[in-house]
Amino acid sequence: MSKQILLPPSRRSTSRINTPEGVWVYWQCNGRDETSRVDNLSLGGLFVETGKSGPVGSTVKLDFLVQEGQIRAEAIVRRAEPGRGLGLKFTAINDGDRSRMAALMNRIHDLSRERAVRSPGGLPGDA
Repeated sequence: MSKQILLPPSRRSTSRINTPEGVWVYWQCNGRDETSRVDNLSLGGLFVETGKSGPVGSTVKLDFLVQEGQIRAEAIVRRAEPGRGLGLKFTAINDGDRSRMAALMNRIHDLSRERAVRSPGGLPGDA
């Protein structure tokens, strides 16, 4: 008989998508400018890869460097993982940029589905 392990519910209100290598963001925080790869993305925030740390609660200005066009947002640092990156929560994004963000997320989702279908075993439930 296997043991069931109950996990606490996730505090995340939106699911995140792992991003392909080509999703980058230019960001500013505490007078520092940096360009970083986006590790994962959701409608609520993102995780950027960086060796630098920012204090939790700091404000971050973001400019996505993607084919969908200009996407600017503001966020706050929610989590800092030294040597790995920063977890950021979106605090502001205007309507025009929001539609481009949705297009970016749709593209990333479609790419991840294509990769899963092409990989051995495909998606769960595929026959």
